Amino acid sequence: MTETQAALLFAALSNADRLLVLRTLVEAGPDGMKAGDIATQIGASPSRASFHLAALSDAGLVKRERQSRSQTYRIDFDQIGGLMRFLLEDCCKGNATLKTCCGSN
Repeated sequence: MTETQAALLFAALSNADRLLVLRTLVEAGPDGMKAGDIATQIGASPSRASFHLAALSDAGLVKRERQSRSQTYRIDFDQIGGLMRFLLEDCCKGNATLKTCCGSN
């Protein structure tokens, strides 16, 4: 992952509502959730949830799949893992203190 790619992902995550959406989708696991259910779960209007889901999807942090008239969103665990590896290994040069803090030896 390049610094530019990482910066775009961090930019997409630089919003409390988007972090809540991300957490919700991580908890949902590989099956993901429908957009309306995500909105309900995070206490947002459907339009506000869709706005944040679009930003996360555009950044490549979540994947969306249209099913008839609804959309299902799933976290892209590979992309999140790549961002975490970038932060710990590339950006922070594998700093032992950071790795210990995060439980990554």
